[in-house]
Amino acid sequence: MTSVPTPIPSRTQFVLEEIKRRILTGQLTPGQALVETELAAQFGVSKTPVREALKTLAGTGLVVMSQYKGVTVRMVDADMAREVYDVRLLLEPEALRRAVRRGASLEAARDALTRADGATDTAERSLANREFHRALYLPCGNPLLGRMLDEVRDQAALVSAVAWAANPSWEREASEHEEILRLALAGDADGAARALRAHIASFVERAFPAVGAELQGEDGQA
Repeated sequence: MTSVPTPIPSRTQFVLEEIKRRILTGQLTPGQALVETELAAQFGVSKTPVREALKTLAGTGLVVMSQYKGVTVRMVDADMAREVYDVRLLLEPEALRRAVRRGASLEAARDALTRADGATDTAERSLANREFHRALYLPCGNPLLGRMLDEVRDQAALVSAVAWAANPSWEREASEHEEILRLALAGDADGAARALRAHIASFVERAFPAVGAELQGEDGQA
């Protein structure tokens, strides 16, 4: 008999999405404690959906559960950036190359860029940028590849939130996004993939110079 995944109750899903949004937009910062009773009071729910939401977020790598410190937003350090961006540099450009080669629609990416350009605050722009990247790799034709990139997506956004808080680079990244999409819409699969890789690499080099140099060195040896 095939088992069916148990759906997340609506209250837990609401709490999960709201905590995630606050983490990825910088309202909840790395190392900040997440207290069940306080969150339950804020959301008007019992502690149960909060506890379940935090367990799910721990599974995705956004929060850390400790017997002594309780639950905290995951700290961003060089090791985390290295793990996340190594995966992105290996997989994301190839996913875009495949999406372009198969003639997949990239209207969702165009729409995300429009939302990012019209964003009125950092949170809105950050979420639109995340959707832009996802819209590039999701139509690659390999659902497993898409899911693998989805798994590091939230952690990459956490790294980005910390980096942007220290050194905002929205205008540069917006220009790079436009060039990536231009090449993709023109059918230049290899050019779009190269531009995407350069975009990801330049970001990690600015945010974590040692990690960026290391990842570029590994790529040069491959």
